[in-house]
Amino acid sequence: MSKTKRLLVICATVISLIAAGCGSDGAEEPVALSGNQTSEAPAEAAAGDLVDVAISAGEFPTLIAAVQAAGLVDTLKSEGPFTVFAPTEAAFAAALDALGLTAAELLADVPTLTAVLTYHVIPGRVMAGDLTGAMSMPVATVNGAEVSVTESSGTVRINEATVVAADIEASNGVIHVIDQVLLP
Repeated sequence: MSKTKRLLVICATVISLIAAGCGSDGAEEPVALSGNQTSEAPAEAAAGDLVDVAISAGEFPTLIAAVQAAGLVDTLKSEGPFTVFAPTEAAFAAALDALGLTAAELLADVPTLTAVLTYHVIPGRVMAGDLTGAMSMPVATVNGAEVSVTESSGTVRINEATVVAADIEASNGVIHVIDQVLLP
């Protein structure tokens, strides 16, 4: 795997973790999205924006550093709304380990970092219930590339990643935690 592709994988993980303010350790079961069921996420919007929610969780120092390095803090603090597909902390650690990269190496390539981070964000607030019945539905990300959204038997997949926690709300969007890093 080329160094650029490795950086893309790592960057994608980083943006997703920032958005995952109520992060996951990757051990959860897939979220059931039929009917009125949702994950254990709060029903009301969090007190802060996507960045504030991530910072208050205290679990994403590398992700926050990546968003800062890529110059995306103001974007993720803006009015939005945004939907963020956030890899779990375990997915982020696994990606760094598999690629043999450090967080410092990840932060070194700002254009690649930005492309990967924005691949985990779509414009608008898309709640879990809005995805029921999706069958390989293409959805444009903020970076211009598309992800494929599929729902089957209550399990939602974004490309090959499974949503493990849904509807984590912030004042300017929503976070859905996924178990893998997405690559543009």
